[in-house]
Amino acid sequence: MADARSVYADRVRSGLGLDNPDPSAASSPERLEAAEVGHIAFAVPWKLALVMDRFADRRGFPVPGPDASGSWGMGRVPLAVPEALFTALWSIVDGAGGGRSALAFTQATAALGTHLDPGFRDAQLEVSRNWPGVADAAAQGWPEPFTLNQLTSAPAGSLASEFRALIIDNGFDLEVLDRDALSLRDLPAPLNYLNARILQVHDLWHLVAGYQTTGLHEIAISAFQLAQFGHAYSAWVLAVTLASASVEPVRYGVLSGVIAAAWSHGRATPPLLGVDWPSVWAEPTGTVRERLGVTAFESPWPADLFERAA
Repeated sequence: MADARSVYADRVRSGLGLDNPDPSAASSPERLEAAEVGHIAFAVPWKLALVMDRFADRRGFPVPGPDASGSWGMGRVPLAVPEALFTALWSIVDGAGGGRSALAFTQATAALGTHLDPGFRDAQLEVSRNWPGVADAAAQGWPEPFTLNQLTSAPAGSLASEFRALIIDNGFDLEVLDRDALSLRDLPAPLNYLNARILQVHDLWHLVAGYQTTGLHEIAISAFQLAQFGHAYSAWVLAVTLASASVEPVRYGVLSGVIAAAWSHGRATPPLLGVDWPSVWAEPTGTVRERLGVTAFESPWPADLFERAA
C-alpha cells in the first residue's frame, strides 16, 4: 500500500485527481482533491481558475461570470515539483496546533516559494498580467502606505475609523509585513505591486468584504484573495490547509466548504485592488460596499467555529 503522503506528492506532480481514483486505500477523496489544489498551487498556476471553479461548484457554490483565467498556458507542461517542496510542506502541517503564531505560519508558507521550479515566477507573471483587474490596478503605480494619521482624522462610524479600530484593538501593524524589508520593489511588475498592495489592504478587505479575523475566516479570505487576483501565496495557503485537513473528513468538509464559498464570493466581487481607499475613508463601510458593488461574505459555518472548539 502506498504511503498517503507519497500518493499526495505523486498527484500534485501529475495533476490526476478525483476523476482518476487510485486503488490504494491511502487515497481518500479528500486527499485526492487536496492534491488537485496542490497541483495548481505548485505546478500549473495557469489552471487555477479552472480547478477552483470546479472545486466550488462541487460544494454548491457556482461561480458567476466567465472563467477568470482565460485560455493562456493551457497547453503547457506542468512545472516540476521537487521533493524539497513536500518536505517543507509537511513540516508546516506537522507543526500545526503547536502554538505557532500566525506570523510564523505566514513566513513558513511564503518560504515554500524557494522550493519551486525556476519557471514558476514566469508562469505566475503570466497569470497575474492576464487576471481581470490586475493590469488596471498596477498601472496606478506603487501604492503609498496608509498612515494612522489618515485614519485618525476620519469621522466616527467611517470606514477609516473602523479600520483604525481593527488595527489598534488587535495590535496589528498597518501592513502585514514590512514591504521594504522584503525588497518587494525589486520584483518584476506586476508582482512588485501585487505583493505590496495585498500587504497594505489585507486587513481592510476583512472589513469591506465581511471576513472576521478568526482562524476559519483567515483561510476564507485567502480564497477570496486568490479569486480576486490569482495570488500565488494564497494558493499555497489553501494547498497547505487542505493537505493538513485531508486526514480528517469532518475538518476537511468545514474548510473546503468555507474555501469554496469564499472563492465564489471573490469571483462575484468586482476587482478591489485598484480602489482609491483614501477617497472613501470618510464614508461608512456599508456605503463603501454599496459604492463598490461588494456584498458581505456569507460564511457557511460560524466564523469562530475553531475558537469555540479549542
